[in-house]
Amino acid sequence: MATIIVQPGGARAGKQRVDLTAIAHNRLMLLLILFMVITAVLILRLTWVGVFAGNGRGGDAMGGLPARADIVDRNGVPLARTMDAYSIAVRPSRLIGDPSELARKLHEIFPDEPEAAFHKKLTGRGWAYLRRRALPEEVAAVNALGEIGIEFPREKERLYPQRTLAAHVMGFAPNTDGKGGMGVEAAFNDRLTDAALRGQPFAMSIDSRVQGALESELYAQLVQTRAKGAGGVILDANTGEVIAMASIPVFDPNKLQNYAGKSCSESPLCNHMVQARYELGSAFKPLSIAAAMDRGVVTSMSKTYDATAPLAIAGFRIKDDHPLGRWINVPEILVHSSNIGTARIADQMGAEPLQHLFRELHFDQRAPIELNERAGTLWPANWGRITTLTVSYGHGIAVTPLHLASAYAALVNGGLWRPATLRKLKADEVPEGRRVFSAATSARMRQLLRMIVAAGTGRSADAKGYRVGGKTGSAEKPQEGRYNKTSLVTTFASAFPMDNPRYVVLVTMDEATGQYGLRTAAWTAAPVVKRVVERTGPMLGVLPDERRDVDISDLMPLLHGDKEKE
Repeated sequence: MATIIVQPGGARAGKQRVDLTAIAHNRLMLLLILFMVITAVLILRLTWVGVFAGNGRGGDAMGGLPARADIVDRNGVPLARTMDAYSIAVRPSRLIGDPSELARKLHEIFPDEPEAAFHKKLTGRGWAYLRRRALPEEVAAVNALGEIGIEFPREKERLYPQRTLAAHVMGFAPNTDGKGGMGVEAAFNDRLTDAALRGQPFAMSIDSRVQGALESELYAQLVQTRAKGAGGVILDANTGEVIAMASIPVFDPNKLQNYAGKSCSESPLCNHMVQARYELGSAFKPLSIAAAMDRGVVTSMSKTYDATAPLAIAGFRIKDDHPLGRWINVPEILVHSSNIGTARIADQMGAEPLQHLFRELHFDQRAPIELNERAGTLWPANWGRITTLTVSYGHGIAVTPLHLASAYAALVNGGLWRPATLRKLKADEVPEGRRVFSAATSARMRQLLRMIVAAGTGRSADAKGYRVGGKTGSAEKPQEGRYNKTSLVTTFASAFPMDNPRYVVLVTMDEATGQYGLRTAAWTAAPVVKRVVERTGPMLGVLPDERRDVDISDLMPLLHGDKEKE
């Protein structure tokens, strides 16, 4: 029997195992290299798409940021956003259905668009939009029609979730060129499109809660008084921030229509608070008397002025609507809104002090606010004696309501004028302001303005516990070279709380008719201020307190008494 002995492979077998291990290692490294190359290619491709592909439709070059920054109110409520929105378009050459039948069905889905308009697009020669900013349910309804010639592109759209709220302040940004068309969208276009800031919302000074209350009360008064228009401003008296600004009628920036060729007075796009200029009447009287106090012309509240008869000058007669027929003092001039008394004070003061004050208040130039759409003022070409007298009570000079609101802020806040702003300011961003009234005069005017509401023409603005102070103004509108006595612009300019003023509230009504046919500011504008203050005071941190008030005890005895003639 033979025995077979097998000899191990020895060094040769070991070498084969080493070769197999090396081959496996090399293959693994090759696969790893291929994986890294593919990954790098994918990363480069994604980067290329992120940098360049988004540019065609308003995308961002910095990795997904919107083409325009969001706009929010001072509390972070969104007012404007850029979002992916649905659109509906048609390629007429690919339609398989009857255009007339399709037009009828589209009109059923979109009843605000005429059937004929759809038919024209469906039978046109080229690609056309059937609807921009379509709702998802509208897209689903059109898709259910089963028409292959209808497409649903997704596009970047500028949307305004609050619709008409603050529309005149917000403005709009057409999607065609990416630039703001009006309002904040236009005024801050560079900030909103800055690549380094687009990811951060732009905070406006507007408080959407206060804005909603102001618009609601203005619209209610417009309907009740059958007014042609209405507007209002709420201004922080100590910073210049615009807390609310409204102009009625309103418009929806999501549904822009073509208003080309219409004047400001006819277009809903017109912001009457900065684009319309008015002779604001008796609301100027506190400014003129404050100037006289600072110039040493009015040295005592008990000093009296002749109001026994109309003041005749240069063929004109300055009259009072409710003549007292006697000599009256400064509190009586304001409480009874005497044109004669104010004119006599201005006559003693002369033209230069009034000109200087009004220039300091920017009454000779466009309102100092960021908006592009601002009207120029009507500044008197000749400041003769008659002009000095008439401008003292708000005739012969025309400014915007915002001009007057900023002037009243300076009148009550201690005498410092600051420009109005639509930016939410941080504490270190508030301007120092420019002194236009002395602190002593401002303190006295707070008393006088409170007295007007407590005992004068502004009683219908007296929101209990809020210590409102203000002045009425009713001015006839000029028409064909003369004043139309049946067409009034009425204004109530006010502030609250008067013991420590925080907010200016100004309301203007255009051709309103109050209760019993009364058309003056006391019946048309002042009641709106009362309701607005009552609604917005708590929102702004001002709670009613009927235990507090401005001390006017030294002024009240001066009312209605017969004073010694000067």
